[in-house]
Amino acid sequence: MNPVTSNRLADETSPYLLQHAHNPVDWYPWCDDAIVKARELDRPILLSIGYSACHWCHVMAHESFEDPDVARYMNEHFVCVKVDREERPDLDKIYQTAHQLLTQRAGGWPLNVVINPHDHVPFFAGTYFPRQPRHGMPGFVEVLERIADFYRNHKSRLRDHGLAVKTAFSQLEAGAQSRGSVGADALETAFTELARQYDPVHGGFGSAPKFPHPTNLHLCLRHWDRHRDEDGGAAALDICRHTLRAMLQGGLYDQLGGGFYRYSVDAQWMIPHFEKMLYDNAQLLPLLVDVWLATGEQAFRDTAVETGEWIIREMQAPEGGYYATLDADSEGGEGTYYVWSQEEVREILTKDEWHVVESRFGLDGEPNFEGRWHLHVGAGVDEIGERLGIDPGEVRELLSAAGSRLLQARGRRPRPARDEKILTSWNGLTIKGMAHAGRFLGRDDFVRSAEKALDFLRQNLWRDQRLHATTKDGKTRLNAYLDDYAFTIDAVLELAQARWRDGDLEFAIELAEILLQRFRDARYGGFYFTSDDHEQLLHRDKPTHDDATPSGNGIAASVLLRLGYLTGERRYVEAAEKTLNALSVSVERHASAHGSLLMALEEHIHPGETIVLLGGDAQIAEARKLCERGYAPQRVVLAIPDNAQSLPGMLSEYRVRSPLTAYVCTGYRCLEPIETAEGLKSYLETKATVSSD
Repeated sequence: MNPVTSNRLADETSPYLLQHAHNPVDWYPWCDDAIVKARELDRPILLSIGYSACHWCHVMAHESFEDPDVARYMNEHFVCVKVDREERPDLDKIYQTAHQLLTQRAGGWPLNVVINPHDHVPFFAGTYFPRQPRHGMPGFVEVLERIADFYRNHKSRLRDHGLAVKTAFSQLEAGAQSRGSVGADALETAFTELARQYDPVHGGFGSAPKFPHPTNLHLCLRHWDRHRDEDGGAAALDICRHTLRAMLQGGLYDQLGGGFYRYSVDAQWMIPHFEKMLYDNAQLLPLLVDVWLATGEQAFRDTAVETGEWIIREMQAPEGGYYATLDADSEGGEGTYYVWSQEEVREILTKDEWHVVESRFGLDGEPNFEGRWHLHVGAGVDEIGERLGIDPGEVRELLSAAGSRLLQARGRRPRPARDEKILTSWNGLTIKGMAHAGRFLGRDDFVRSAEKALDFLRQNLWRDQRLHATTKDGKTRLNAYLDDYAFTIDAVLELAQARWRDGDLEFAIELAEILLQRFRDARYGGFYFTSDDHEQLLHRDKPTHDDATPSGNGIAASVLLRLGYLTGERRYVEAAEKTLNALSVSVERHASAHGSLLMALEEHIHPGETIVLLGGDAQIAEARKLCERGYAPQRVVLAIPDNAQSLPGMLSEYRVRSPLTAYVCTGYRCLEPIETAEGLKSYLETKATVSSD
């Protein structure tokens, strides 16, 4: 057949699918038409899952999917389906699990799964395959030939295999169900596991490749908060401090433009996979703020500021939502946009700037990336000053000037592609991060950015009283998932603490009601990843552990506890408690993989403190500053002006009794209202003293 000029993906909005719209492969998006055709022709479905910033997805596309001979074989023997894992995490979760069941190892992207069209059951799974055999890997066509032969000639084995896979999925679900409860000892077990996985030399957990794992670091920070005056507490804080220092000084962090890359290919955090994901930066931003609050180290604050500024500059759409990713590749190569030669840097900088930059980034040593330099911090400011015989203040000025010149020069290079679809769940994470950073760093522009993004979600992704998962080019689509609802509620609660706006909390309550109605497992507890009116798939997943993003069940339990205590709605607290009990078996098997669930567990066992401040703008602003001194992860502070239009639930019973009135509750137990700033300050100081004893 002759290569087609375009295929069915040309009508999609996903940048990843559009990257494949002119392949000679006769791609379908995931749809009924593809399944019907596969059944009519009795051909297996070749399901290929990836995302637009995925380097190895690009490699496989160039080697195989753009090759007319490979495409011809695919088209003759398979019905080929392309899926963007960021738009369809429901499918990705199912078939990543299938990959693990079939191969007994973790998957990744590109994920290539071959499915029996008659029951949606996969009978082959793999990730990247080269066009020709190499490095002990078979060539892609060779793999496809074996699969096609098996499908044609082994129908009975295929049926038996299908039953076995379905049984395995049902056992996974049954094994996760529990009617017991998980105790506080799981919190200590999780930290023990993380301490064992911790790399004391380079920071982080495990060996190469190294991922940021922000939920693990949040869990360590919470452990420190519970054990501040004990050895275990100091060790937990050291893990956070050392790991973040290593990341922000290493190649995982963009030393010129800000923002973190997805992961490091080495144990030293030196060379990253160069894609930048919104969700990584959304989670690392509030973590940096919290570690700064805990340690007072200026570097964490500075990096938080730079990361927030990068999000606004590079990732926020003019309309308000946050874009998904920046690609790793540009000009046909990975990392090309970010790396330097000595000659390039010398030409851009003055002589004095060059000397400090050479020392700062180790440009007098060996290149670290394919004959060029990917910048990382090789020497501190004081060390450079001593080495060059100049004042540290002058070193900082020269570094700042040099950084501006280099960033400006880099900006003239061809930029990596940006995936401009707007995902509800990732926006929820980012709204929370920006609001958290804005209120603790005193950056009103960060808070405004978060408000603008939430308004965008409500205007574009909230339709007919339901959330949708994604929007791009004016097209809003796909039924929203558990993460979309849970992360957005979490974002609203954080934004309400940064600045009260009428209607926001009511929106969070609407979302919570849909969670209970459409996602909850009413029999066992917990929440499914898809709603009860979602497309029926091979498996309805109930996610328990954290991946690159937190578990939707963990965040749902946390926000329902907070909403329940805040509004007095006991149904929310009971649903959170039932979630924790339902997933206790999974937590007990591997506690540290369930950080978000464990943080919800901590708030269930030791309910957090809710402080509602009522009064004039000046009075509540000053009182809020008192409440936000230091790291207090289980404290919710709402500063509600006296002209607020409506207060839901229990909040409607609160009254302004003086220029400032503070209502302080722990769980369902509330103190007498505090009516002066001095009284509030005295309460907070007394509580801090008691907590440290």
